Amino acid sequence: MATIGITPSRKIEDYRQSILHVGGEARVLDASAPIDQALAGVDGLLLTGGEDVAPAHYGETPHPTVVAAEAGRDEFEIAVVKAARQKGLPIFAICRGVQVLNVACGGTLVQDIPSSIHGALNHSLTVPPHEPYSLAHEIWIDKDSLLSKLMRERLSDADECEVNSRHHQAVKDVAPGFKVSATAPDGVIEAIEDPAARFCLGVQWHPENFFRTGEFRPLFEGFVEAALKSDRK
Repeated sequence: MATIGITPSRKIEDYRQSILHVGGEARVLDASAPIDQALAGVDGLLLTGGEDVAPAHYGETPHPTVVAAEAGRDEFEIAVVKAARQKGLPIFAICRGVQVLNVACGGTLVQDIPSSIHGALNHSLTVPPHEPYSLAHEIWIDKDSLLSKLMRERLSDADECEVNSRHHQAVKDVAPGFKVSATAPDGVIEAIEDPAARFCLGVQWHPENFFRTGEFRPLFEGFVEAALKSDRK
């Protein structure tokens, strides 16, 4: 059984359940431990959602809308991404997670979509009556991508699907070696991946909220399968 290390988050249960539902073992990482110790025995890394990555990590001053994450979270997650990449561990990054992944690997972020992108869609359905799985907009998927391969059966040969959305930031300059695998109709980057890695995928929406209904189950299945191969090395 593949052991998936999950970065700590205030809303952890849907991430745990998404891993358990596809046959993985879920372990929440100890952010107070040294990085090597935190990753000991882990076969894959799941980066979770949360508040904003400090712009200092990508060489910018903060926009007034930036909301700081928990103290030390940026530093731990950036370090754990770098260590996981060195180890060749599969990485699946969600919402804040894709932003951490991009920054850790040398990319930058749009600090505030509403004030930076003219005509942007509403990417932040966060207030009632919106449920975590409320669909916000569609995304357009690059057919030549891991994301498309994983979602092929669900997409029925289409190149778009609808997603939920709770973010005001997004990937801007894509990290070297990565490629964009999905965008929203307003041009906001919705997914990135590293084609050279066995599995390194980041998505801007929250697929974990659908663990009961399975719309994005193939993403977790592919991730855990890649982690299981790591386990058998």
